[in-house]
Amino acid sequence: MTSVLGRLSSCGGAVRRLCTTPVRFEPKNVDELFTNNMVWRTSVRSTSPSFFKDMASGQSPRYLWIGCSDSRIPPETICGLPPGSLFVHRNIANLVNNVDVSAMSVIQYAVLQLKVQHIVVCGHYNCGGILAAMQGIDHGSPLENWLRNIRDVYRLHRDELDAIEDMDTRARRLVELNVLEQATNLYKTYAVQQRRVETFQNKSLYGFIQPRIHPTVYEPATGELRPLDVEMKTILKDLAPIYGLYRSALGEGEESGEFEGMGPSYATP
Repeated sequence: MTSVLGRLSSCGGAVRRLCTTPVRFEPKNVDELFTNNMVWRTSVRSTSPSFFKDMASGQSPRYLWIGCSDSRIPPETICGLPPGSLFVHRNIANLVNNVDVSAMSVIQYAVLQLKVQHIVVCGHYNCGGILAAMQGIDHGSPLENWLRNIRDVYRLHRDELDAIEDMDTRARRLVELNVLEQATNLYKTYAVQQRRVETFQNKSLYGFIQPRIHPTVYEPATGELRPLDVEMKTILKDLAPIYGLYRSALGEGEESGEFEGMGPSYATP
C-alpha cells in the first residue's frame, strides 16, 4: 500500500485533475477505486482543508451538463472544473427525450430548483451510439428503442447527410446535428420555458434570461471542447408558435427579447 500511495501522491491538483500514474490492481476486484479515493481525499485535504465541509453544505452549480455516457468524456475533467461545478446527466448519445423520466427529472430539478444559468449539450465525435444508429442492424431492445431517436435525427436531416459521401465525415456531421436537435428539445420542455419566462420578466434581478442553452461537441482525438456555430435564435423562433407554452407572458416574441441567449452558441457566454 505504501508504494501505491507514494506513486499516486505525486499527482498534484487532485480536485481538478485525474491521476494518470499507472498502478496495477487485481482485475477481479475494485480495490483501485478505494485506494485512489483515499489518495484523492488526502491530497484534497492537504490543499483545501475546508473542501469537503463546503461540499457537504449543499450545491449551487451554474451549469447543467447533458452528455454522452462514453467513458472518455468525463465532464469536470475536460472542463477543468472541480466537483460541485456541474450538475450532470449522461446517456448514450446525449439525448433529450421527453418520455425519458430520468432526463426530464434532472432537467426539472436543475432548472427550477438549482436554477442553473446554463445548459450545455455535449456530443462527441466517434460516438458509438451515433455509429450504431447509422447501421441497418437491429441492436435489440431496449438499445434499439433508444437508437431510434438518433435515426429520427438522421431522417430530419437526410438530404444533407446523404449528400456527404465519406462515411466518417457523415458520422461527424450527424454528431453535430444530433446535438442541435437535443438542444432544441430542451427548449420544448416546460421547465426551461418557465424559468426563461421568470428570468425574462425579472432581468434587472437576474441580469440575463436563464438558462442559456449551449450546443457543443468534444473531439476525443485532441481533447478540444468547442461550441457549435449555429443560429439557435432563428430555429427557436420558428418553433415557438408550436412549442411555446407561455406566449401570453412574453409580449411580442423575439422583439420582446424572448430569445436572448439563444443565438449562435459562440456568442452566448
